[in-house]
Amino acid sequence: MCGRFVQYLLERDLEDYFDVHPLSIELAPNYNVAPTQQILAIIQHEYSRQVAKLIWGLVPFWAKDPSIGSRMINARAETVAQKPAFRNAFQKRRCLIPANGFYEWKGEKGKKKPHYLSLPSARLFAFAGLWEIWKPKDALEDQPPCKSCTIITAEASASVKDIHHRMPVILPREAYASWLDPKLQDTQRLAAILEECRKRELQNHPVSRRVNQVRNNDPELIEPV
Repeated sequence: MCGRFVQYLLERDLEDYFDVHPLSIELAPNYNVAPTQQILAIIQHEYSRQVAKLIWGLVPFWAKDPSIGSRMINARAETVAQKPAFRNAFQKRRCLIPANGFYEWKGEKGKKKPHYLSLPSARLFAFAGLWEIWKPKDALEDQPPCKSCTIITAEASASVKDIHHRMPVILPREAYASWLDPKLQDTQRLAAILEECRKRELQNHPVSRRVNQVRNNDPELIEPV
């Protein structure tokens, strides 16, 4: 699972890693990204990639109200093509969610200690994500839609399973174009991308329990303790 992550991005990061220009998007660093917050994601519009602000917690297009999104922060790679909440977005609206790392908790209930996980290179990477557009049935014509997203997870790799049995799918750069391509709607090919990319080996270290409180948001959260 992925319930908290880190996103401190610079304009050159988006240009170098994802070939996009943030334009007027605010790039405020977030060291404690939590569900229901707005996050930055990369989406594809025809021939160009764009940076978008999406709410973390996917609201299916058929939902009666957006509150369901708080339960849709993750989608399992094994079932994403079949689940009613995700299958439409899996075919038509996939995204990249840039991240520097993420948190997981290890230990017995009530005594769990947070760990920060990142690539061994400590470089920026991207979660495989889905995004969706939702509007209430009685919405006014000029009312902006709710745009939301979810992070796809899979079984943990060898370097992660001692902390948690699942982890977010981290896509390599060579998979970005295929994953974002809205014309690619073959679910078998998409599932193959997830299967090929799911076993990423990561580094980790314990961090302060201050991360347990969403209001705490500073670079010290990712420092080893």
